[in-house]
Order: sequence, then C-alpha cells, then structure tokens
Amino acid sequence: MRVTPAAIADVMLIEPTVHGDDRGFFMETWNTRDYAQAGINAAFVQDNHSKSARGVLRGLHYQVERPQGKLVRVVAGAVFDVAIDLRRSSPTFGRWVGYELSAANKRQLWLPAGFAHGFVTLANDTEFLYKCTDFYAPEQERCIRWDDPALAIDWPVASPSLSMKDAAGTTLADAEGFA
Repeated sequence: MRVTPAAIADVMLIEPTVHGDDRGFFMETWNTRDYAQAGINAAFVQDNHSKSARGVLRGLHYQVERPQGKLVRVVAGAVFDVAIDLRRSSPTFGRWVGYELSAANKRQLWLPAGFAHGFVTLANDTEFLYKCTDFYAPEQERCIRWDDPALAIDWPVASPSLSMKDAAGTTLADAEGFA
C-alpha cells in the first residue's frame, strides 16, 4: 500500500495494493500490522455503512469527550471527503483537506481523533464505509456548518441535500474543539 501524508499532520491518504485481473480484484482494507507500520495505530470498535443519492452532504460531524478516529472508503460511487482539524493546539487548527474517494480509485482516508468529518456524494447510490475507534455517542455529537465562510471548503456541489441536523450546524468559531 502507498500512504501519503496530508497537508495536515496525522491525516493520511491510503492507496491499498490491488491485485486484479480479468476476473476481478482483491485488496486488503485493514491489516493491523501493516497500518501500524504506516503510523496508524488504531483499535476499531464500530463499522458503519451509508448509502446516499448524488448531492447528499453528510457532516461536518465529530464527537466531544469521546472523539473518533475514522478510516473511511467508498465501495460504490464517489465522494468528496473532508477532514477539518479541530485540535486547538495544532498549527493547522481550522484548516481542511479534501480528497475524492471512489469505488474506482479504492482510496482510503485516515482521520485521527480531533477532526470533524464530512463528505458529499458525487454519484447516485454511493456507498460509504467507515471504521471508528470509539462508539457512536449521540449526546457527544456535534456538527459544523458545511458552508461556514471561515472554512471556505471548496465543495464540488453547490446546493447539497442536507439533513435537518446538518443544516443546523454551528460555525467553527462557535464549535467545541479539542485541546
């Protein structure tokens, strides 16, 4: 696998080794030893799977007190995936990185605890998988507005479809962050 550090420390873009021929392909999507050698020492406790129509934006989510590290990937369709550094002591606090993840490119993105996460779907019937290092805790979940001008995220969809929760997100300036 090839691991490329993002412009924000601790976020990594992973391109697994894919073995394929005219019959199909095989790839490892998690191997504790290999990922630890790449700097990802994670103990996952929960896997999630979502399916969305084109133009759906989910996020920007994070949990306070029980932050989650996430290893994310797409198995059908494509997304533009975003990580925002919420670690107030970080020199990149408030900065974001974004990557296209798709079934075709088979990329994964590692986001350690301390980041908000969101994605917008670029194709119909997009299926998104993510492994989490802590359990979902709805009372701890927070949401930052996808269109916060302070973040200036360059989303590839101008008018995404949002849940009521995501439409009611707060600004980065008002968000609870991490030390």
